[in-house]
Parts: sequence; C-alpha cells; structure tokens
Amino acid sequence: MRDVALFLYDLTGNMAKPWIEAGYTAVIVDMQHKPGIHEDGRLIRVGADIRNGWMPPRHLVERMAFAAAFPPCDHLAVSGARWFKGKGLRKLALSVDLFATAAELCEWLEVPYLIENPVSTMATYWRPADYTFHPHHFTLLEPEDNYTKKTCLWVGGGFVMPKSCQDFTIGAPDDRIHKAPPGPDRANYRSATPMGFARAVFEANRQDRLEIAA
Repeated sequence: MRDVALFLYDLTGNMAKPWIEAGYTAVIVDMQHKPGIHEDGRLIRVGADIRNGWMPPRHLVERMAFAAAFPPCDHLAVSGARWFKGKGLRKLALSVDLFATAAELCEWLEVPYLIENPVSTMATYWRPADYTFHPHHFTLLEPEDNYTKKTCLWVGGGFVMPKSCQDFTIGAPDDRIHKAPPGPDRANYRSATPMGFARAVFEANRQDRLEIAA
C-alpha cells in the first residue's frame, strides 16, 4: 500500500495536512526542526539536512505515494537580483545544491513530485519551470489565500497540476508577501505553502484506492 508522502525543506507542514487528514503518513524534513526523528500520530518530523546523507528508511520508501520539496530560495529568487553579486559564489552554490539534492531524491523515489520555488534563476541553471501559479488561484478551497505570489513548479513522476479554482466574489488579491516587514520570521512567512494550493494538489494526486482504518 502506498500511504506515505514526503515533504522536504518543509517547516510548517501545510502541504502535508490534507494527506494526514486523509489517512496518509506524512514525513516532513527540515533543518529547522529539532534534530532527530519525532513522531506525532501520522506526522513524522525529521530534523536533518538531506545533503548529509539522510534518506527515508526502506519501509517508508516502499510505501511512498507522493513527494514535494521547497528548497530555500534566498540566493536564487530574482526578487533579490540586485544583491546577487555581493552574495558571492558560495551562497549561490549552496542554493543550487539544496535544490539539486531535492530533485535527485524525488526522482529516485519514482513517485509524483513537485519542487517549488519563486521566480528564480533556476530556470537558467537547470530548465524552465513546468507550471506557475498564484495562491489566489485556489481561493475556492481557502479564501484566506487571496494574495499574489508568482510561484514556479518543477514536476515529475506523473504529477498532475490542479486546475485553478478561484473565488472571484472576494475581491482583488492583495500583495501581502511583497509588503511583509523585515525581521527574523520574514523568510518563513513568505515561504509558507498556501493551504488552498496544498488541498488542490492533494485532490489531484491522491491515491484513489487508499484504504486506511481511522
């Protein structure tokens, strides 16, 4: 039975929530989690850096149904292009390494997957994104996501891109991400997965025959 979903560079677990609610086991891996493996029902938090050799254990790999990765974009996003030269080659190499490691692991799992980044130079270093979306494209599933943030997806393994389901009755989307104040939590706030998109991805890529006792 394929009843496990893996989420890399995932602090909030937003993308994992619909999978957990449907009975899947979700593994969220992030360097900001407490080091080690911590189980909470169907949610498994892993504090690790996948570049240092962490791999999902065999018994989970055999049950893997889906994967998603959200590699840090600090040194790739074009919104910060004016600072690129001052960051130096090491920081650029770090961001590419984080992205490449996620891509290699997702490909190895041979399951539907997505890798998410904002508009970035990755399109030049690797290949153009397969899809783009804004959070407000899925406001019928989550009205609170009525904001703009052009986001790119690189996908594989038979991933199905969900169709837009925008609620046009709630007014024009705002630009809260662009206006987010500076501070230590700004990066995490800006990178949090919108719940409407998370639900849409789950519905488009779930395993229809999954039967798990509640």
